[in-house]
Amino acid sequence: MRLYFIKTPRILKRLFTKYTWSFFSDRKEIYLTFDDGPIPEVTEFVLNQLNKFNAKATFFCIGDNVRKHPAVFSRIINEGHSVGNHTFNHLNGWKSSNTAYIENTSKCENLLPHQKTKLFRPPYGKIKRKQAKQLLANGYKIIMWDVLSADFDSTITKEKCLQNVLRNVENGSIIVFHDSIKASDKLYYALPKVLKEFSFQGYKFKAIS
Repeated sequence: MRLYFIKTPRILKRLFTKYTWSFFSDRKEIYLTFDDGPIPEVTEFVLNQLNKFNAKATFFCIGDNVRKHPAVFSRIINEGHSVGNHTFNHLNGWKSSNTAYIENTSKCENLLPHQKTKLFRPPYGKIKRKQAKQLLANGYKIIMWDVLSADFDSTITKEKCLQNVLRNVENGSIIVFHDSIKASDKLYYALPKVLKEFSFQGYKFKAIS
């Protein structure tokens, strides 16, 4: 039984209005996001594909991966993409004390460059209200999503992963992929096709800023 939504229900967006789920736009603009990197080869594949289509994206990075793979992280920055905080150790907010969660987020923040807007995405999409309140007070914008590719789900096919995106994107959609080893098989299949199809339809791929 699938325990997640491919297309985020409107009721969730109404309940959690302080989180960013998508952007209102009357233009053909969509926002690709990638969680859990940077990882050699996988993140580099993503960057190569984005370059082919002159696309910009947002990478929600795990601090420990930034520490381990600084060259890959530098490439993300140098190629004009946005980066966001995904905690230092990919913490589940529901299973973490508020203090530990905020400290882990701050540990990641110390490795990220200064941006006009500080971006944060909770791992697994799981965060307690008090944790979110503190991060918002600390100047973060909490970025959720409108469309989940489900590339992390080992029970679905790579074709299904692709269709999850193609069938649900609208103007202003925030789309989640993962630049991780676990998701790489589906990512390698779906991402080039998503970039090609929406570029053909006249969409621009923008970074969150």
